[in-house]
Amino acid sequence: MAFVLAARLTAADGNEERVAELLPQLAAASREEPGCQHYQPCRDPENPRSFLIFEVYDDAAAFEAHGASEHFQSIAVGEMFPLLENRERNFYTTI
Repeated sequence: MAFVLAARLTAADGNEERVAELLPQLAAASREEPGCQHYQPCRDPENPRSFLIFEVYDDAAAFEAHGASEHFQSIAVGEMFPLLENRERNFYTTI
């Protein structure tokens, strides 16, 4: 079974375009991780402040490695998270 994360992000007012710029950078680096099967950021066409990232990893250990990676720490934690109004994470396993 794969480990899945659906992350819903809401950019703080006025920060949505910078979040939209950072997400492709984060996705490109994340897709290169050995345990990452899929990493797809999405944007709500009706609410440009609302984003979804759909992530699939080989297992929970691969997800943990993703969170500890240099690119996640610098792009997500260092730049993107301070621009958010809300961040919600839901975890799943494939069936």
